[in-house]
Amino acid sequence: MTAVPALTLNNAVRIPQLGFGTFQIPPEETRDTTLAALEAGYRHIDTAEMYGNEKEVGQAVRDSGLDRDEVFVTSKLNNGAHAYDDALQAFDRTMEELGLDRLDLFLIHWPLPGRGDFVETWKAMEEIYRSGRTKAIGVSNFQPHHLRRLLEESEVVPAVNQVEVHPYLTQGDVRAFGAEHDIATEAWSPIAQGKVLDDPTINRIAERVDRTAAQVTLRWHIQRGDIVFPKSVTPKRIAENLDLFDFELAEGDMREISALNRDERTGPDPDRFNG
Repeated sequence: MTAVPALTLNNAVRIPQLGFGTFQIPPEETRDTTLAALEAGYRHIDTAEMYGNEKEVGQAVRDSGLDRDEVFVTSKLNNGAHAYDDALQAFDRTMEELGLDRLDLFLIHWPLPGRGDFVETWKAMEEIYRSGRTKAIGVSNFQPHHLRRLLEESEVVPAVNQVEVHPYLTQGDVRAFGAEHDIATEAWSPIAQGKVLDDPTINRIAERVDRTAAQVTLRWHIQRGDIVFPKSVTPKRIAENLDLFDFELAEGDMREISALNRDERTGPDPDRFNG
């Protein structure tokens, strides 16, 4: 079984660098798909209240037969729960849905600049963290100016920032700010919802190293130091996306893929999106 490397977050918690994403997996398919991922060797599962499948993710973790400490589970705060008390209640709902006694990582899903104050939301996250019910807290889709405000007005530095990252959106500024402040970068939509799989540069490299375009793209993420979680409901692809640790891309390959950046998003702009 593939051994996935782990990174150390800023509070010494260890997180598997490759995980399994459950965004857009229908609830009725989530339990079996997540179980297949765990059986294939994934030990990091990413969900969110917004996805509507926390219950099924929790069921898969329990049904896997794995010790709870072997599986890293992340969920995220729903956009309608940014007020302090609402955030605390939303976390309780998440834990009830998951059916787990503790979480490994809990994130603010979006900064929502036009819907309340994310610093107030973060203070609720800090309370949740201090309660010991989650090992780490972080944010998702935060830009450097959002993070700068958090660092100035709160106490706990986010452990991670989960943002859209792929070869067409390399997120240099966000990643550099994270590295400067010891905030790990997690990459969602790591293959740009499939858009990069037809890219001639990526396919030329893939042919040379005898891998798929998806494997080459995911390996690019791994070598950059990002935490990444591809999503698939196909057993063959679930296994294929895990098979990244017996080859390396050359420095020239890494530069070529990074040079594909277009600042092109597949999802919303965090400075404009308000849920």
